[in-house]
Amino acid sequence: MTEIFESTGQALLYGVVGLAVMAVGFIALDLVTPGKLFHVVWTDRNRGAAVLLGSQSIAVGLVIMEAIRASESEEGLGYGLLSALLYGLAGVLVMTLVGIVIGHLTPGQMGAVALDDSSDGRPHPAAWVQAGMYLGTALMVGAALS
Repeated sequence: MTEIFESTGQALLYGVVGLAVMAVGFIALDLVTPGKLFHVVWTDRNRGAAVLLGSQSIAVGLVIMEAIRASESEEGLGYGLLSALLYGLAGVLVMTLVGIVIGHLTPGQMGAVALDDSSDGRPHPAAWVQAGMYLGTALMVGAALS
């Protein structure tokens, strides 16, 4: 029974680390897209912004999953939590840098174009491209961790 409680405690601690990395990912995405992301998604109901935020959240979750797997160590729980945090933050950094680089290579400001919903409410195709880019980057970073 003690093992169950210990494992539950560890899961909660890794969950807190994952939440912290997700929050940093949200802040990073907010910095590279025009407007305040929270307002653009929840108040303006911008579908392109929702596509970006949803895909980036999945991508960060994938990186955290692989970071937790890679952090298993005989060094102890503290080492595992720290390495999962650092690996997760590295993933967010790489995703953000890839987004910035791709943004410079495409016509217009990628973040602004991706948030440009059409008159019929559909997200701009750039939103889907950027969403795929986040997921692809997460898979690459995750593979590097395993």
